[in-house]
Amino acid sequence: MSAVNTVQTRKVGFVSLGCPKALVDSERILTQIRAEGYEIAPSYEDAEVVIVNTCGFITPAIEESLSSIGEALEHTGKVIVTGCLGERPETIMQRHPSVSSVTGPGDVGGVMTALHGLIPRDENPFTSLIPFSSTGVKLTPKHFSYLKIAEGCNHTCSFCIIPKLRGLQESRDAGDLLYEAYRLVASGTKELLVISQDSSAYGVDIRHRESEFQGAQVAAHLLDLTTKLGEMGVWVRLHYVYPYPHVENVVKLMATGKILPYLDVPLQHASPSILRAMRRPGAGKRTSDAHGSTQLETIKRWREICPEIVLRSTFIVGFPGETESDFQMLLDFLTEARLDRVGAFTYSHVEGADSNQLENHVPEDIKQERLMRLMALQQEISLQKNQAKIGLEIEVMIDEYNDDEDDTVAGSKLIGRSKGDAPGIDGSVYIAAGELAGQIKIGDIIKVLVEDADEYDLYAQATSLLEWKPNVMLMNTVHSH
Repeated sequence: MSAVNTVQTRKVGFVSLGCPKALVDSERILTQIRAEGYEIAPSYEDAEVVIVNTCGFITPAIEESLSSIGEALEHTGKVIVTGCLGERPETIMQRHPSVSSVTGPGDVGGVMTALHGLIPRDENPFTSLIPFSSTGVKLTPKHFSYLKIAEGCNHTCSFCIIPKLRGLQESRDAGDLLYEAYRLVASGTKELLVISQDSSAYGVDIRHRESEFQGAQVAAHLLDLTTKLGEMGVWVRLHYVYPYPHVENVVKLMATGKILPYLDVPLQHASPSILRAMRRPGAGKRTSDAHGSTQLETIKRWREICPEIVLRSTFIVGFPGETESDFQMLLDFLTEARLDRVGAFTYSHVEGADSNQLENHVPEDIKQERLMRLMALQQEISLQKNQAKIGLEIEVMIDEYNDDEDDTVAGSKLIGRSKGDAPGIDGSVYIAAGELAGQIKIGDIIKVLVEDADEYDLYAQATSLLEWKPNVMLMNTVHSH
């Protein structure tokens, strides 16, 4: 009877907060938890211990993390805190002094040591025989996976504390990344989302050293890495790419169809004075005209090289010192740049950020008013770009079913993403399956005819189901299409 009780108490709850980079950390911790014989509890009621992987970037994220810790404590009384907020243990302990342990981001060993102290690991020699996926625990659907190529950041942006939370950049060897990608694709991943704090700077810290992959040496450089990833025959999507000169060669690779024609470029603003105050990379080299011409010229070159490229960016509105003239420069830039995807946020106080000491903070009501003006402009641009796709046939990856109670066949309505849409941050394609109802599965890639569009989403009719043949041997999977 006691042995049964031991098994029942070896269940660990897990809460994952924050960005995709934190999600990758969560996957690694969960993989180790499972590998050591613990079970993942589906609810607080089933868990003896809860691990909370926190975000500590901006004030709302910190508050969400602290609230999640409190909720977990109420249910179990035993909570291990990890992640970015873990770099501020005093903030956590002030609100929740009864947490069992606090570790920093990506500290798998620290989390496991704390877990062993609360629930001793199973010393049963047969634990290691439990069937387990070769790619570990995934928190994303089977058909797409994040590939984190580096940790930390070398930039000193005044509004950001990532280097303080996650340290300076530490790139992974290209060979390790390519073998991980190969295993993911072999297990059914059809889309690889490349992420790091600054993907353009990948490999700089290790001097772009070479490492082995399938008998050849591959340099730790964004172009070399993406070239090899593109040979695997899956969608490869790049995030957080700064507009350094060598990115032009990556765009040339996009033009060949080897990787997706999609770039997530965090520009943050267009006013030279605000960019300098933000201490953005290269801000001092930007021209000082009212249109941010250096950014515009780069975008123009990229579009000349790869006309179908989809550009996403994020911007901060109401940064300290932002005048109406500065904000108008940003609106003028967006009008001329006509970016495909835009996320905008009002400036938020971040404890420990140098920008807190800047003068002339913008009142909250003005921040909100400027945000509404920016989004109204961008929605108009986005609507025009989406409506231009009406009548086109495009490829879509299916993420979920969208049936309602009137549908007699499962899979009559579907939700997917085009090559220009990243999961969770961009728009969707809402699809009527028609004659293909019941034949399309989650993760399939199909062709659709776009029939309508709004500011964010497309509406389409399925036309054909595409065969997926990656250049990787699949594991224990037989695909009929």
